[in-house]
Amino acid sequence: MKLVRFGERGAERPGLIDAEGRVRDLSDVVPDVAGDALTADGLARIRERDPASLPEVPVGARLGPCVGNVRNFIGVGLNFADHAAETGLRVPREPILFNKAPNCVSGPNDDVMLPKAAQKVDWEVELAIVIGDRASNVEEADALSHIAGVCICNDVTERHFQTERSGQWTKGKGCPTFGPLGPWLVTLDEAGDLDNLAMWLDVNGRRMQDGSTSTMIFRVPYLVSYVSTFMTLDPGDVITTGTPPGVGMAMNPPVFLKAGDTMRLGIAGLGEQQQTIVPYRETEGGRGSSAYKTGFDIPR
Repeated sequence: MKLVRFGERGAERPGLIDAEGRVRDLSDVVPDVAGDALTADGLARIRERDPASLPEVPVGARLGPCVGNVRNFIGVGLNFADHAAETGLRVPREPILFNKAPNCVSGPNDDVMLPKAAQKVDWEVELAIVIGDRASNVEEADALSHIAGVCICNDVTERHFQTERSGQWTKGKGCPTFGPLGPWLVTLDEAGDLDNLAMWLDVNGRRMQDGSTSTMIFRVPYLVSYVSTFMTLDPGDVITTGTPPGVGMAMNPPVFLKAGDTMRLGIAGLGEQQQTIVPYRETEGGRGSSAYKTGFDIPR
């Protein structure tokens, strides 16, 4: 299945993509693509419904982040051998983990807002894991059974914050709008070979990243098992698994994003995203509600 969330920011509703590519409203089946709806039982309940029996969503509705109520948003650093090589850093012996703020999650085509003190904002196309059944000290052999599905993440990063502000990666990873997820949450039966998915990202029409999950150092089952050693992963938690080469900081000279730039990115079988960079704006009540526009992209 391909699950989506559609509607205005903060009021998204659950949906799925039918065989003809239309969005169908799941509101009468589950309250959201979140929480218990992502467990094995919840997904089975969705599968029982004939998509043709569900209301069709009008073309033009915004697609929001494909999973709601994210509580843990975990990133894995330097998890592609060719990306580690371009940065001049050694391949890690164990996964490098960092946090992205859950409230940085945004829709796949929403604008990305520059932080107030931004100097070096960069892009990273990534495969993200969404947890289904709760995972704690999970064995690698059982890890896939705890995954609801996978999706695209643009792990937008402020490199000055990340590397030049006392060494805490989290500082550069969780700014508002720095976590676009979607367009779809694709269940594992339709996601293809997670060890061999083509990945790409363009900036202003120029191909920057052109890689594959085949160069991942730590694979999806291992990452779920590893992270669950240190924390309990609940339904809807997200692990974003690293990026292939082609990031801006590794170029000579480095290239960073500025207002007006457009990113377009995709992973084979998981759809595409597109974001425009907008300047920092003060927000209403600190919630970001007026900081940026949202994208509209429900396909026919």
